[in-house]
Amino acid sequence: MDFLLTNDDGINSLGISYLKKYLANIGKVTIVAPDRERSATSHALSLNHPIRVKKISKDTYITDGTPADCVNIALSEIFKTPPDFVISGINPNPNLGDDITYSGTVAAAMEGTLFSIPSIAVSTSNGNKSQYESAAKVVLETISFVKEVGLSKDTLLNINVPNHPKGIVITKLARESTRGKIIKRVDPRGNKYLWIGNKTPIFKDTPDTDIKAFFDHLVSITPLSLDLTNHHFISILRDYHWNLNW
Repeated sequence: MDFLLTNDDGINSLGISYLKKYLANIGKVTIVAPDRERSATSHALSLNHPIRVKKISKDTYITDGTPADCVNIALSEIFKTPPDFVISGINPNPNLGDDITYSGTVAAAMEGTLFSIPSIAVSTSNGNKSQYESAAKVVLETISFVKEVGLSKDTLLNINVPNHPKGIVITKLARESTRGKIIKRVDPRGNKYLWIGNKTPIFKDTPDTDIKAFFDHLVSITPLSLDLTNHHFISILRDYHWNLNW
């Protein structure tokens, strides 16, 4: 099998090296990753400036673009034929609940899905060696599942591996967030500034969600869809009398 491996933490991330080691046992791995950390860039594409791509070793490239740029460039320019999978990670922090909307890790997998390639995003809770190894093993098992069963159109898989996992559950996306609070500080010159920092996660004990699974020390696998349409609300909008004079 051929794999495209990327991340949002940059080429020097330990997570991407662990994942490469495990994927290399079952196929050819091509890495196209940012040259530095690009966390929380979501699905941004670089449209207003050129993107530089550099080959640094065999089948390994870096770009000064976003994670989505990396996947787009790899699939459009580097691969002659599409890879079998796009794998994004291993992220050293979880991507759960509403926070996936910010995640460069998840966005890279979304970009792969837009190219109709089975795509997986994988994250851990603090990026230690045992978690990276556990996450890589879950990815290998997930690849086996997709090869056997397939993956629905416009669907990607978001995996989160907690510390000391006790099992695997299939979850839905929580409508809760673990993102940081706004911290107000003053610089040495007396100027006020804001910093989006960490805080105690917002967490409700909502059944079957990725956040609950994570706090229960269970590996969470959440199928995500590219279709953001609220199909139920379409009929409500259509039934409204739109009083517009053109």
